[in-house]
Amino acid sequence: MPTARDALLDAALTAVALLPWSAVRMVDVASAAGVSRQTLYNEFGSKEGLARALARREADVYLRGVERVLARPAPPERNVAAVAEWTVAEAGARPLLRALLTGCWGERLPAPRPARAGARASAVPAQRRADAGVPSPTDLLGQARDRVATALVAGGGGWGENAERALRCCEVVMRLALSYVVAPGTTVAAGAVPANAAARDQWAEPESWRPITPTITSVIETIFKVDTMSPRKTMP
Repeated sequence: MPTARDALLDAALTAVALLPWSAVRMVDVASAAGVSRQTLYNEFGSKEGLARALARREADVYLRGVERVLARPAPPERNVAAVAEWTVAEAGARPLLRALLTGCWGERLPAPRPARAGARASAVPAQRRADAGVPSPTDLLGQARDRVATALVAGGGGWGENAERALRCCEVVMRLALSYVVAPGTTVAAGAVPANAAARDQWAEPESWRPITPTITSVIETIFKVDTMSPRKTMP
Protein backbone atom coordinates (compact mmCIF):
# COMPACT_ATOMS: atom_id res chain seq x y z
CA MET A 1 0.00 0.00 0.00
CA PRO A 2 1.50 3.39 -0.99
CA THR A 3 2.58 5.62 1.87
CA ALA A 4 1.85 9.33 2.15
CA ARG A 5 5.45 9.95 1.07
CA ASP A 6 5.00 7.86 -2.07
CA ALA A 7 1.74 9.64 -2.87
CA LEU A 8 3.42 13.03 -2.48
CA LEU A 9 6.35 12.05 -4.71
CA ASP A 10 3.95 10.70 -7.33
CA ALA A 11 1.95 13.92 -7.20
CA ALA A 12 5.10 16.02 -7.53
CA LEU A 13 6.31 13.97 -10.50
CA THR A 14 2.93 14.39 -12.21
CA ALA A 15 3.04 18.13 -11.57
CA VAL A 16 6.51 18.41 -13.11
CA ALA A 17 5.21 16.75 -16.28
CA LEU A 18 2.69 19.60 -16.63
CA LEU A 19 4.49 22.62 -15.19
CA PRO A 20 8.03 23.91 -14.75
CA TRP A 21 9.35 23.20 -11.25
CA SER A 22 9.28 26.91 -10.37
CA ALA A 23 5.50 26.91 -10.93
CA VAL A 24 4.81 23.79 -8.85
CA ARG A 25 3.24 24.77 -5.53
CA MET A 26 3.60 22.70 -2.39
CA VAL A 27 -0.04 23.21 -1.49
CA ASP A 28 -1.10 21.79 -4.86
CA VAL A 29 1.17 18.76 -4.46
CA ALA A 30 -0.30 18.07 -1.03
CA SER A 31 -3.84 18.45 -2.35
CA ALA A 32 -3.19 16.10 -5.28
CA ALA A 33 -1.76 13.50 -2.88
CA GLY A 34 -4.76 13.81 -0.56
CA VAL A 35 -2.73 14.89 2.49
CA SER A 36 -2.24 18.11 4.40
CA ARG A 37 0.44 20.61 3.52
CA GLN A 38 1.88 20.07 7.02
CA THR A 39 2.35 16.37 6.21
CA LEU A 40 4.30 17.36 3.09
CA TYR A 41 6.59 19.65 5.10
CA ASN A 42 6.99 17.00 7.80
CA GLU A 43 8.22 14.55 5.15
CA PHE A 44 10.45 16.77 3.04
CA GLY A 45 11.13 19.91 5.06
CA SER A 46 10.96 22.26 2.08
CA LYS A 47 10.50 22.39 -1.66
CA GLU A 48 14.25 21.81 -2.03
CA GLY A 49 13.91 18.73 0.14
CA LEU A 50 11.12 17.51 -2.11
CA ALA A 51 13.36 18.03 -5.16
CA ARG A 52 16.14 16.00 -3.58
CA ALA A 53 13.72 13.24 -2.65
CA LEU A 54 12.31 13.12 -6.18
CA ALA A 55 15.77 12.78 -7.69
CA ARG A 56 16.86 10.22 -5.07
CA ARG A 57 13.81 8.06 -5.75
CA GLU A 58 14.33 8.26 -9.51
CA ALA A 59 17.90 7.03 -9.10
CA ASP A 60 16.78 4.19 -6.85
CA VAL A 61 14.01 3.19 -9.26
CA TYR A 62 16.53 3.08 -12.09
CA LEU A 63 18.95 0.85 -10.18
CA ARG A 64 16.16 -1.52 -9.12
CA GLY A 65 15.10 -1.69 -12.75
CA VAL A 66 18.64 -2.64 -13.77
CA GLU A 67 18.51 -5.48 -11.25
CA ARG A 68 15.15 -6.68 -12.59
CA VAL A 69 16.47 -6.78 -16.15
CA LEU A 70 19.55 -8.69 -15.03
CA ALA A 71 17.38 -11.25 -13.24
CA ARG A 72 15.61 -12.33 -16.43
CA PRO A 73 16.12 -15.97 -17.49
CA ALA A 74 18.44 -15.27 -20.40
CA PRO A 75 22.16 -15.62 -21.20
CA PRO A 76 24.15 -13.10 -19.12
CA GLU A 77 25.50 -11.31 -22.20
CA ARG A 78 21.96 -10.88 -23.55
CA ASN A 79 20.84 -9.38 -20.23
CA VAL A 80 23.74 -6.91 -20.30
CA ALA A 81 22.61 -5.76 -23.75
CA ALA A 82 19.05 -5.61 -22.42
CA VAL A 83 20.17 -3.27 -19.63
CA ALA A 84 21.64 -0.90 -22.23
CA GLU A 85 18.45 -1.02 -24.30
CA TRP A 86 16.27 -0.51 -21.24
CA THR A 87 18.43 2.37 -19.97
CA VAL A 88 18.01 4.26 -23.23
CA ALA A 89 14.27 3.60 -23.32
CA GLU A 90 13.72 4.70 -19.72
CA ALA A 91 15.85 7.82 -20.12
CA GLY A 92 13.82 8.73 -23.19
CA ALA A 93 10.56 8.38 -21.29
CA ARG A 94 11.66 9.85 -17.94
CA PRO A 95 13.16 13.36 -18.13
CA LEU A 96 14.28 13.27 -14.50
CA LEU A 97 16.23 10.05 -15.05
CA ARG A 98 17.73 11.51 -18.22
CA ALA A 99 18.93 14.51 -16.23
CA LEU A 100 20.44 12.25 -13.57
CA LEU A 101 22.31 10.22 -16.18
CA THR A 102 23.59 13.18 -18.18
CA GLY A 103 23.81 16.01 -15.64
CA CYS A 104 21.76 18.23 -17.98
CA TRP A 105 19.00 19.82 -15.91
CA GLY A 106 16.54 22.00 -17.77
CA GLU A 107 14.61 24.85 -16.21
CA ARG A 108 11.49 22.68 -15.99
CA LEU A 109 13.13 20.08 -13.76
CA PRO A 110 13.64 20.11 -9.99
CA ALA A 111 17.45 20.22 -10.05
CA PRO A 112 18.35 19.11 -6.52
CA ARG A 113 20.57 21.53 -4.62
CA PRO A 114 22.58 20.23 -1.65
CA ALA A 115 21.10 20.62 1.81
CA ARG A 116 22.34 23.71 3.64
CA ALA A 117 25.49 23.18 5.66
CA GLY A 118 24.59 22.84 9.32
CA ALA A 119 20.91 22.20 8.62
CA ARG A 120 19.18 19.98 11.16
CA ALA A 121 18.89 16.37 10.01
CA SER A 122 15.39 15.30 9.02
CA ALA A 123 13.42 13.10 11.40
CA VAL A 124 12.42 10.98 8.39
CA PRO A 125 15.12 8.39 7.52
CA ALA A 126 14.28 8.42 3.81
CA GLN A 127 14.63 12.20 3.75
CA ARG A 128 17.95 12.10 5.57
CA ARG A 129 19.19 9.84 2.78
CA ALA A 130 17.84 12.19 0.12
CA ASP A 131 19.32 15.23 1.85
CA ALA A 132 22.71 13.53 1.83
CA GLY A 133 22.69 14.08 -1.92
CA VAL A 134 21.83 12.28 -5.12
CA PRO A 135 24.41 10.39 -7.19
CA SER A 136 26.29 12.24 -9.90
CA PRO A 137 26.05 10.89 -13.46
CA THR A 138 29.42 9.21 -12.91
CA ASP A 139 28.25 7.57 -9.69
CA LEU A 140 24.86 6.48 -11.02
CA LEU A 141 26.18 4.92 -14.20
CA GLY A 142 29.04 3.40 -12.23
CA GLN A 143 26.60 1.77 -9.81
CA ALA A 144 24.66 0.36 -12.75
CA ARG A 145 27.88 -0.87 -14.36
CA ASP A 146 28.95 -2.64 -11.16
CA ARG A 147 25.60 -4.44 -10.91
CA VAL A 148 25.83 -5.51 -14.54
CA ALA A 149 29.41 -6.77 -14.14
CA THR A 150 28.52 -8.68 -10.97
CA ALA A 151 25.64 -10.42 -12.75
CA LEU A 152 27.84 -11.21 -15.74
CA VAL A 153 30.52 -12.82 -13.57
CA ALA A 154 27.92 -14.75 -11.56
CA GLY A 155 26.32 -16.03 -14.75
CA GLY A 156 29.27 -18.20 -15.64
CA GLY A 157 30.30 -18.72 -19.23
CA GLY A 158 33.94 -18.14 -18.32
CA TRP A 159 33.39 -14.63 -16.99
CA GLY A 160 33.93 -15.75 -13.42
CA GLU A 161 37.57 -16.34 -14.27
CA ASN A 162 38.07 -12.83 -15.62
CA ALA A 163 36.17 -10.33 -13.51
CA GLU A 164 38.39 -7.44 -14.63
CA ARG A 165 37.59 -8.01 -18.29
CA ALA A 166 33.88 -8.32 -17.42
CA LEU A 167 34.03 -4.93 -15.71
CA ARG A 168 35.75 -3.36 -18.74
CA CYS A 169 33.18 -4.78 -21.14
CA CYS A 170 30.27 -3.63 -18.98
CA GLU A 171 31.74 -0.14 -18.73
CA VAL A 172 31.97 0.09 -22.52
CA VAL A 173 28.37 -1.11 -22.83
CA MET A 174 27.10 1.48 -20.33
CA ARG A 175 29.12 4.25 -22.02
CA LEU A 176 27.52 3.25 -25.32
CA ALA A 177 24.06 3.39 -23.75
CA LEU A 178 24.79 6.84 -22.29
CA SER A 179 25.99 8.10 -25.67
CA TYR A 180 22.65 7.02 -27.13
CA VAL A 181 20.82 8.86 -24.34
CA VAL A 182 22.78 12.05 -25.12
CA ALA A 183 22.41 11.71 -28.90
CA PRO A 184 19.35 9.58 -29.74
CA GLY A 185 19.01 7.85 -33.09
CA THR A 186 17.17 9.50 -35.94
CA THR A 187 13.50 8.65 -36.32
CA VAL A 188 12.30 8.06 -39.87
CA ALA A 189 9.29 10.21 -40.66
CA ALA A 190 6.08 8.54 -41.80
CA GLY A 191 6.15 7.97 -45.54
CA ALA A 192 9.92 8.44 -45.71
CA VAL A 193 10.76 4.73 -45.82
CA PRO A 194 12.30 3.89 -49.22
CA ALA A 195 10.29 1.69 -51.54
CA ASN A 196 12.98 -0.78 -52.61
CA ALA A 197 13.55 -3.88 -50.46
CA ALA A 198 17.22 -3.24 -49.67
CA ALA A 199 16.52 0.27 -48.43
CA ARG A 200 13.52 -0.94 -46.43
CA ASP A 201 15.78 -3.40 -44.63
CA GLN A 202 18.24 -0.61 -43.87
CA TRP A 203 15.50 1.49 -42.25
CA ALA A 204 13.75 -1.45 -40.59
CA GLU A 205 12.37 -0.82 -37.12
CA PRO A 206 13.92 -2.69 -34.19
CA GLU A 207 12.18 -5.95 -33.31
CA SER A 208 10.59 -4.27 -30.29
CA TRP A 209 9.82 -0.78 -29.03
CA ARG A 210 13.35 -0.23 -27.78
CA PRO A 211 15.07 2.82 -29.31
CA ILE A 212 18.49 1.18 -29.70
CA THR A 213 18.78 -0.13 -33.25
CA PRO A 214 19.79 -3.70 -34.09
CA THR A 215 23.13 -2.31 -35.27
CA ILE A 216 23.90 -0.91 -31.84
CA THR A 217 22.82 -4.18 -30.25
CA SER A 218 25.23 -6.06 -32.50
CA VAL A 219 28.00 -3.66 -31.40
CA ILE A 220 27.25 -4.60 -27.80
CA GLU A 221 27.43 -8.28 -28.70
CA THR A 222 30.80 -7.67 -30.36
CA ILE A 223 32.12 -6.04 -27.20
CA PHE A 224 31.86 -9.41 -25.47
CA LYS A 225 33.87 -11.11 -28.20
CA VAL A 226 36.74 -8.61 -28.18
CA ASP A 227 38.89 -7.90 -25.14
CA THR A 228 38.36 -4.16 -25.11
CA MET A 229 41.34 -2.52 -23.46
CA SER A 230 41.31 1.08 -22.29
CA PRO A 231 43.78 3.06 -20.19
CA ARG A 232 40.78 4.55 -18.38
CA LYS A 233 39.25 2.34 -15.72
CA THR A 234 36.47 4.56 -14.50
CA MET A 235 33.56 6.52 -15.86
CA PRO A 236 34.53 10.04 -16.95
